[in-house]
Amino acid sequence: MSEYSGKCHCGNTEWTAKLEKEQQGHVLCHCDTCKILSGSTFTLNQIIPKSALSITKGGDDLGKYTYYGDSGKGVHCYYCKNCTAHVYHHQEILGHDTIILRTGLLKEGLDGTLKPAAEIYGKSRLGWEKEVAQTFEVMPPS
Repeated sequence: MSEYSGKCHCGNTEWTAKLEKEQQGHVLCHCDTCKILSGSTFTLNQIIPKSALSITKGGDDLGKYTYYGDSGKGVHCYYCKNCTAHVYHHQEILGHDTIILRTGLLKEGLDGTLKPAAEIYGKSRLGWEKEVAQTFEVMPPS
């Protein structure tokens, strides 16, 4: 297990995440919601236990936005209220103790240390994007 550090754009929110070896890579999500929320063609994420994330600065000031995913269940997005960088999401369908960490905001996510591990919602990938990891049309089988 290794510890990684992250911060939002303005620096008001900082955190550490403990990632097991198999979690030390990005899961690229090409779903339309991630495109809209990020203003990009995909987001960089990792599924981790909630206990593996420690908000070290600004945790009491995170904003929360909720939408409903393909499952019909809530997806709660936690973000810095000042710069709106999304720190993590909690998808109700994954259970209470599991979150989706935005790995693109980790120091190692920005410097290229973390590599793509998988791609989800490949069905929504833009035609000009190249596949960079094993791709699942929607979600991997459970």
